[in-house]
Amino acid sequence: MPRGQLRIYLGAAPGVGKTYTALEEAHRRAARGTDVVIGYVETHGRGATAELTGGLETVPRRTIEYRGAVFEEFDVDAVIRRAPAVALVDELAHSNVPGSRNEKRWQDIDELLDAGVDVISTVNVQHLESLNDVVAQITGVPQRETVPDEVVRRADQVELADITPEALRRRMVHGNVYPPEKVDAALANYFRVGNLTALREIALLWLADKVEDQLEAYRAAQHITAVWESKERVVVALSGGDEGDTLIRRAARIAARSGGADLKAVYVASGDGLTSAKSARNLARQRNLVEALGGSYHQVVGDSIPDALLEFAQGANATQLVLGASRRGRFAQAISRGVGVTTTARSGKIDVHLVSHERVAPVKRARSGRYLIGAARRRLGIGLAFLGIPALVVVLIPFHEELSLTTMILIVLTAVMALTLTGGMWPALLGALLGFFLLNYFFATPYYELKIHDREQLIALVIFVALALGGAAVVNLSAARARLAARASAEAQTLATLAGNVLRGGSRLDDLLEQLRETFGLESVTLLERSEPGAGPDERRDPRAWRVVAHAGAACGSPGAAENDLPIDDELAMALRGHTLEAADRRIAQAFAMHAAAALERERLERQAATVQRLTDADKLRTALLAAVSHDLRTPLASARVSVSSLKSTGELFTPGEREELLDSAEQSLARLTGLVDNLLDMSRLQAGVLGADPVPIALDEAVPWALDEIGEPAADVRLDVAPDLPEVLADPGLLQRILVNVIANSLRFSPEDVPPRVTAGIHGPAVELRVVDRGPGVPDEDREIMFRPFQRLGDRDNTTGVGLGLALSRGLAEAMGGTLTAEATPGGGLTMVLALRIAASDGEGAE
Repeated sequence: MPRGQLRIYLGAAPGVGKTYTALEEAHRRAARGTDVVIGYVETHGRGATAELTGGLETVPRRTIEYRGAVFEEFDVDAVIRRAPAVALVDELAHSNVPGSRNEKRWQDIDELLDAGVDVISTVNVQHLESLNDVVAQITGVPQRETVPDEVVRRADQVELADITPEALRRRMVHGNVYPPEKVDAALANYFRVGNLTALREIALLWLADKVEDQLEAYRAAQHITAVWESKERVVVALSGGDEGDTLIRRAARIAARSGGADLKAVYVASGDGLTSAKSARNLARQRNLVEALGGSYHQVVGDSIPDALLEFAQGANATQLVLGASRRGRFAQAISRGVGVTTTARSGKIDVHLVSHERVAPVKRARSGRYLIGAARRRLGIGLAFLGIPALVVVLIPFHEELSLTTMILIVLTAVMALTLTGGMWPALLGALLGFFLLNYFFATPYYELKIHDREQLIALVIFVALALGGAAVVNLSAARARLAARASAEAQTLATLAGNVLRGGSRLDDLLEQLRETFGLESVTLLERSEPGAGPDERRDPRAWRVVAHAGAACGSPGAAENDLPIDDELAMALRGHTLEAADRRIAQAFAMHAAAALERERLERQAATVQRLTDADKLRTALLAAVSHDLRTPLASARVSVSSLKSTGELFTPGEREELLDSAEQSLARLTGLVDNLLDMSRLQAGVLGADPVPIALDEAVPWALDEIGEPAADVRLDVAPDLPEVLADPGLLQRILVNVIANSLRFSPEDVPPRVTAGIHGPAVELRVVDRGPGVPDEDREIMFRPFQRLGDRDNTTGVGLGLALSRGLAEAMGGTLTAEATPGGGLTMVLALRIAASDGEGAE
């Protein structure tokens, strides 16, 4: 049975009309005679959507009992038994009630598709797994229900249900999305114009990426390699030179002017080792620049830069290619057209931009391998030898009476030298042998015979062959020495870069391993540390004896499992996979390995230094604690001691009123002392990370009056505006009361006598925010975070108002419960403390 087809309506936000549009599609198909049923539709109480369900058969839902409540869920078995042609199943990302066969509704839909039923479904962009955190960051509302992107990407059709943010907000105002009592809160929070605009852009971009995937799949299936200008894509070619920064910025401007085109940077490295090491530092900087400009960095391997560059550009379906203009001289351009001219001539429909720049990129590329001269030049030389030498001799035949054999030999020897420069040893040898026999046949006596009667002529021809072969050997030797010089230069550049990193203390370990991998064209580089002794001689191959410290590419479990095992010391080793390195390359790789060990040691020392710094900070904290509490502990102790001593020694001299006053003074001093000690103990627990919190559902309209009662008479005038129908929050009762007492008492301390503080609460996304608003002097923006540090008071003006632990402790307690405590400026003057606590339970999102 063929698998059914899935059509998904994607929306940027609740209320854009996904379900309504899906129902319209169902009616259109039913009108054409298609057997359509409603498997599950959630109307959310929207009248227009509910009306549209009429006229379509609805498969009854199944009921599930869970924790004493009865829930209705989509009945996939009933729809399969009904076997319609098309089923409409709403809310793709929905989580089924525990006890269902499948955890998610998209898994139910998969069963329908496997049964051959076509499905129409809906989903919002915030439910896509890859975008969940992005949407939460924008809206402040995390989504508990998500669907893997791959489920939506493999749908046969994805259509965007789209309206403007202004139109959606009008729908909400008219009551077409949420009930009237929820509209104001929704418009002020999730459904702000900025939020909706951002969500709409995310939905459009995500859908554009899916369309691009479909286009690439079609092009691959149809074997289409020509560039289709469906979207502008700008590729910038990097050479590793300093001019790369200029090219990248120019390419970014071209991409921006093209309406946000894709930007890709590519570096073509030769497949033979150290060519990329020369400019590794430039490439690392340019990679960061490309990514900072919103582009991506790529590295490909190829001996022919134009071929590799055009292959990458065509594979990326690029429309524009940015290259640096060549600064080579006319003579060099006459010999070789260069990368820019060759790429432009073969670019086809890709527009090529040759950008002028101040710096010239390095153009010499060392070659390694068996042959010192490329195969193309060698083939050209052999061809010229077969054709050119005989042609030259034929041209000289009419002059054999006028020119001596020596002159003929010199002319042919010049041609052989040219073959040597062109193709190396083998074309020169072939040209020398052909020249020897042709000169003997046509110009040595007797003519037209392969005989030489004149000894002088024989010596001349032998010397001709010797000179030809000697010249070829000299050319080969020069090429070998040039190669060695290039390699030495590359090694020196690499070692200089490593030495500079050591001096600067730079290069993160991961970046260093990635540089080593790219330098030698390896598949992976792994730094391993011995974890325990291995068994016998196979210790280097035993993964149990080694622990992966860092890696670039796929990690290798043991040094002996890689083609290249580089011991560093008794505990560390480097494993290089991809190909076996030559001896000279291993020397450079060993230098990388030693530097990697140094980088690892440096990172560990930095972590130890951070630990020491934390201990130093803790010591400073204890010192500040001792200095700060000296006065605050002494004052209440002295007051309580004086009061008690007076009552004890001369109690009969005091009237009842005076006795009561002394007792009140002692009680207040001891209460102040108890509160101070409690704060100090809690702050110490917070600093040590051992303060436990046991959050339970709490009603704020009950918790706030408890805190006001604890504060006592000073809080009598505090204006309270906490609605009783607010949802409960998750909080530890004791810690919450401590926070409220500290914050409200602090607000009372700085509020004018005729304008008491006001306490309000309201829902904000997934949390309830409790605000303590005062009209006091306020706090400058730059000082608001300082307030939450231990031992800080407003202005640090005196030692009579406590050690400054209240707000620091309150924030720590709030975070221990999973909440936050922040400060805002009160409009019109003053300070507002905002305590945000998670909602304990929700009646569902109602967002589809």
